[in-house]
This record gives sequence, structure tokens and C-alpha cells, in this order.
Amino acid sequence: MKRQSFETLTLEKVVGGGQALGTLTDGRKCFVWGGLPSETVTVRITKKKSHFVEAIVEEVILPSPDRIQPRDPDSYLSTSPWQIMPLEIEQIYKRQLIDDAFTLHNVTLPAAIDIYCDNVAYGYRNKVEFSWYSESVVSRAVSQKKSGLVSGPELFSDNNQDIDADSDREESSGDTLDLAFFRRGSKGKIVIDGTSLAHPAINNLARAIRNLLRHKRVAARQLKTLLVRCDQSGSCVWQLYVKDRLPEIITATEAAKLPAQGGEIIYSDPRSPASRITERLALFGNTTLTDAILGIPFRYACEGFFQVNIPVYEQALRDMKEWMPYNKARQERRAQLAAHGDIDSQQRVISQKKSGQHRESKQHDSSNSFSEGFAFPAKARQERQLDQLAARRPEEKDVCETGEPALDLYAGVGTIGLTIGGGNVTLVEINTDAVREMQRNITELDRTDARAVLAPSEQALDHITGKEIVIVDPPRAGLHPDVIATLLQQLPPRILYLSCNPVTQARDVALLQQHYRIVHHRGYNFFPRTPHSEHLVVLDKK
Repeated sequence: MKRQSFETLTLEKVVGGGQALGTLTDGRKCFVWGGLPSETVTVRITKKKSHFVEAIVEEVILPSPDRIQPRDPDSYLSTSPWQIMPLEIEQIYKRQLIDDAFTLHNVTLPAAIDIYCDNVAYGYRNKVEFSWYSESVVSRAVSQKKSGLVSGPELFSDNNQDIDADSDREESSGDTLDLAFFRRGSKGKIVIDGTSLAHPAINNLARAIRNLLRHKRVAARQLKTLLVRCDQSGSCVWQLYVKDRLPEIITATEAAKLPAQGGEIIYSDPRSPASRITERLALFGNTTLTDAILGIPFRYACEGFFQVNIPVYEQALRDMKEWMPYNKARQERRAQLAAHGDIDSQQRVISQKKSGQHRESKQHDSSNSFSEGFAFPAKARQERQLDQLAARRPEEKDVCETGEPALDLYAGVGTIGLTIGGGNVTLVEINTDAVREMQRNITELDRTDARAVLAPSEQALDHITGKEIVIVDPPRAGLHPDVIATLLQQLPPRILYLSCNPVTQARDVALLQQHYRIVHHRGYNFFPRTPHSEHLVVLDKK
């Protein structure tokens, strides 16, 4: 066993990855999890390099006045290391990290950084992937006795004396089974009962599945992970990834009793640590979830890509929509129509009677109640009636009724392009499953004006023609160099860049600013209690 190394130091500031930074006596920088600026701490070194080390706080000698008790004291470092600070302090650090990223790349932001947060710090995640942990009953009892948790003659009861650790059969029958997360800074695991970041329905379902498997004498070595997901109403689906082909590990009768609308048992090749689908062994109920984004329904699978914090994501989309000229024109048209309410009311009554709707008064006028995205056919008919009225006004004939073209790169299942992309949108995505979900959403929404393209964005460059507004929401690595080169060659009039990594976003904007200027930016706290934030930059051609 490696000898552990400890150091005592004072922490100076929070840096890009979310750690606190300090300096060791030998001059090396120390990146620390679990600490706050100004604190004096003793840390355990987890990684050593020639110019820096990484560490985890073992003892706080002099705490920061900002330090608070984490809600998940045993596991917060694995999931949400910023539980040790108030939400308002978290907001300050996230603004600082975005500012640092753009300063690093010599990009000047035109206004102070604002980060939107809905002040929901816990219970916001709609997706959690749990690991599993087992140990023999004897081993756990010894561990608990050493820690003072168990004492007396019950420690070694007759029930435990016959357990043979070398026997697979006895190991299964004598093993505990717990939900777990991986421990930060090591290869070990932390036993958990849930996470405070998750929607309560997710924790309830995970515990129910754990308890069911405990009764079946299942050991963690047979399992890989448990993926649990829920929609905004709390309806859950689950996928149990197993390393042995165990299609009957949960029966249909047992699955029906779980607090979920559906689930799957999936064999995942044990040679890979990732929870990849090798073979679907069993399916129970309905495993497809539906959530509305800005009033538009989207269907997605348990393993599919979908935002984990929908309310904050919707605010980002509302902000982005303000920079889509087609939608902006529609809003202006509605405002103009509302200013002439009496005339419009009379004309709508005539139009409605002709269409057989026979509404008698303007109190039934729904012109201001439509979703700002794309409506279902009934709403579309009402929308066309408003468009006909608008066409009668000479001052409004310059409004583009078909919409300027938009291109949504790194589109996922289409939640950006299909909500704010206007009436002529192309969506490009590399993931086959995501494109399948996207195409299904396009079909169910009757969006004949939307096209799904299965391709890496860097191999779909012909779609960047210079005439469309380009929307990008890339992975943490940022934009591919070929995408940047094509944008600089074709020069579309506007680029909306939503990023989950402000550092790579700043790098890309630094390259784009030779032909573009920043006209708007805003941050979003998609992941409270973690160092992660999203940042929107709107770029207009100079």
C-alpha cells in the first residue's frame, strides 16, 4: 500500500476546474478539493506531478467565514464539491471563473457577467447514474467494530461464522449490496442512500431497486450501474446495467411494483467500464419520457441525451430566442396587433365564423396565449389567422413569414432548434440515437420545415452557407477547428454560442472575433453546488 502524504497550507483562490489553489513549501501549486479561499487546511495528496499536486482536504484548521455544512457530508466531493459554500457565494465564484476564462484568451466582454439561477440548489437533477458496492457481512462488521459502530456479542453471530469468502455461492449470500458513488481522488467507492441533487423520485426508485436486489442475494460484482431518470412530473424510468446475463434478475411482476413507469435490464460488456448497451435483456412498461420545453413536447429515452435542469435551460432558450429575428418579428407583430385590439377582434370573429369556430366575443381571443415556439395544428390555424390580419397592414409587409434559415450544430435531440430555430431549420448531430429521437420529435410535431442530419458538425460544413443564423452548443471540447474555419470563411450574420465550458468557448470566441463582435452574453447555473456553469455568447458579424 502506498504511503499517504499530507501537507498543511493556506488556500488562495478558486481556479478553473473548481478547486481551491494553494502553494506548497517547495513552490509547487496545489489544487485542492473541499477547501475555500483564505482557509488553512491539512490536505491529503492524491496526485503528484513535477510542477503541481492535487489534493483533498482532510482537516480544516482555520475555516473561511463562507464555509457551510455540506448536505451530503460523505459523498459531496464525488458529486457536488461546492456544497460547502452558500449559493450566493457560488454565484460569485462562477462569475469570476467565466471572467478568468475570457481574460485568459484576451477577449473583452462588453458588460458585467450575469449568471441566471432559479435558486433551486438541490433536487434539480432529473438523471443520476449510481454504482454498486458489496462487501462480506463479516468484513463490514469488523470495519464497524473498529470504528466503534458495532460492539458486543452480536458482532460475530452464528449467522456469520460459516461464511466462506472464497466461495462464490457463499459470497453472494453473505454480501451486502449498496448504492455507491466513486470516491474522488481514489479508485474506491462511497456507500450512499441517495443524493440531495436528485429529484426525490429518483432516490426513492433507486432505493426500491436496491432493496429488491438485496432480497435476491445479488452482489455488486454482477452489476455495473443503475441509471434512473424522471420527467418534470416525477415519473421515472430505469435501466439496470449488468455484467452477467441475468434477464430474470427482476421479473415483470416485481418491476410492476416499483415506483416507475418502465425499466430495462441491459447486458453491458464487462470489459468496458462505461455503461454501454451490448444487449437488451428485458423490457418492462414504457421507458420513454416526455417533457415540454417552452411548451413544446419532446420524447426521449432513459439513456438518451436531455438536459438535467430543465427550468434553467428554458431560461437560456428564452434569452436565445430574443436574438432569433424570426421569433422577434412574431413578437413585434403580436404587439402591433394587440394595439389594435378592437379592429382585430371584429376581424377575428369574421374569420372564426368562416372556419366554423363561431366564437361570439373577444373574451375567447387566444392570440396572446400561443406558445412562442411551434404550435400543434389547431394553434397553427389560429396563428395563420393572425398572419392574414397582419398582411392587410402595409406597415407589416416586411415581416418574413417563412423565417430566416437557421442551422443548429451539435443539436442533440433538437431542443434548441425545434423551439427557437424558426420556420426553416437544419439540425446536425453526430449521435445516432439522438438523431433517431430528434427525427421522431420532428415527425410528431409535424415539422416539415425542419431537417435532421446525422453527421459530425465538422463533416456537415456545406450547411454553413453564410445566409443562416448558426446556433452551436458543443461538448466541453468546444468547436472543431474546421467549424471555426468555415464560419470565418462563410461569415453567417449571427452566431449563438451556448457552452458548457467557458474556457473553450473563450478560446473559440478569440478566433471568431476577427470578424465578429459580442453583442450579448449571459451565464446560467445549470448545475448548482458544482463548479460547472453554462455561458451564452451572441456574436454578430462586424
